Amino acid sequence: MTKQLFNIMIFAALILSSAGCDKDFEQVNQNPVLATSLDPGYLFSNAQFGSAIFTIHYQSEIVQQINTPYTGVLEGGNHNIIYDPNTSQTFNLLYTGSTTNGVGAGPVKLLTDVINQTKANPLRGNLYQMARIWRAYTFQVLVDTYGDVPYSEAGKAFLEGTNLPKYDDQKVIYDDLLKEVSEATKALDASKPTEAGDLFYKGNIPQWKKLGNSLLLRIAMRYTKIDINKAKQYAIIATDPANGGVMQSNADNAYLTFNSAFNHPNANTFQGTERANYYLGKPFVDYLKTTNDPRLAFIAVKYATPANPLATAGAEDTNPVNQEGMPYGYNESTITTAPGYPGKTGAAYKYSQLNRRTVAKIDAPEFFITYAQTQLLLAEAAFRGFISGSPGSFYDAGVRAHMDQMKQFDASAVISLGLMDAYLLSNPYNAAKALEVINTQYWIASFLNGPEVWANFRRSGFPLLPPNPYPSADATVKGDFVHRLVYPVREKSVNTINYNEAVARMGADNLATRIFWDK
Repeated sequence: MTKQLFNIMIFAALILSSAGCDKDFEQVNQNPVLATSLDPGYLFSNAQFGSAIFTIHYQSEIVQQINTPYTGVLEGGNHNIIYDPNTSQTFNLLYTGSTTNGVGAGPVKLLTDVINQTKANPLRGNLYQMARIWRAYTFQVLVDTYGDVPYSEAGKAFLEGTNLPKYDDQKVIYDDLLKEVSEATKALDASKPTEAGDLFYKGNIPQWKKLGNSLLLRIAMRYTKIDINKAKQYAIIATDPANGGVMQSNADNAYLTFNSAFNHPNANTFQGTERANYYLGKPFVDYLKTTNDPRLAFIAVKYATPANPLATAGAEDTNPVNQEGMPYGYNESTITTAPGYPGKTGAAYKYSQLNRRTVAKIDAPEFFITYAQTQLLLAEAAFRGFISGSPGSFYDAGVRAHMDQMKQFDASAVISLGLMDAYLLSNPYNAAKALEVINTQYWIASFLNGPEVWANFRRSGFPLLPPNPYPSADATVKGDFVHRLVYPVREKSVNTINYNEAVARMGADNLATRIFWDK
């Protein structure tokens, strides 16, 4: 719930208690902030809003799209080290939430409450199924990030008094995600009441079916390295038109919009006091330049005075030819020795940054699952023989979809059909390198979608990136990539027994231990 609502409820409770020591004693002494006393539709929209989390310090840096040279509080995937305040962010935000974005509880807690309130209420049946689907999305992110996590007992402190939940086996969780998403998607019913407070589709059930099936396809494709039959089985279910099918256009994208009052979680990083600290990664910029990708013109910029606010940052060079990504392997002291080091202007380096008028706006959208990503997964599924259809056609549709998606960041970011055609002519689907070209495009199409871009990189092995060469990287991942994030230090000290059981089952709590599907 919001901080404002929390304060209102506390104030109301105090007024009631002042009316007399005995009057309505039983009612007054009920928990005034019990989330289950709130409308589940409100809880659900808060869960959606709270799903937009900050993932720059590891996920986007590991896949070499964003970089910062700085040590200390900004460290993470830039130097492949363990820094608890940053490794724990995904865990903390999704379980316990954040008051800084107006959400006082995490999506896990909120969605658990929604499910509890609606499971026996036929008038809220669609909300029940929507909550099951989005809870599965939330737990896929958590498993993909940490491995074994609290699942069956998670979010039940108020409901069942479970304050120290056990960690479930990640393989068991994933199997249950397949069940939850397939069942919930099939059970959605457009003839029953919908939920206008839904932040994605305002309760549009056919679109929720397409979201559920697109998520099911995403979960299914995680199995391609370990259980090809299961991957195929659920890819077929996800793409069956009789079940509602997958996303058909960018109008089906699951995303959040922000505004000047409720800023995107990355707003301060790219626009506020941290704006001089973050740059685009060299491998990302180089690939877009080499392939003459028209998206680069709307992603990258060089400001005349990059440390200044946008209003006084001066000339904005968006010419793709002039863009330079920051190389990995350096810190603020050694970056001056990097080949081609461009120097500094004031407090900022002259490397390319994210364009603050498009992808780095304070009100930029946050994309969770998109038509572009779905089409590229279909391209791989078709290539592998899971489904019918032309891999090349799905590939083309995915590339075009993401180029067209750019204008959802800003109306100025329009890529013409001619530029799309020219790009695909120069960068076509290649059956001999199908997995590489498809998943390299997925890397681009998932830019700023940190959890997904990192997960698909580990699953597919593409794009082909050199390991981060930072000399002081954690010993477990030197010469390799970060494969998971470590649990919060708090879990080790507070939920010790369950933490120890998880580590004994899963493997060492370090950056090198792999998620079960990443073998």
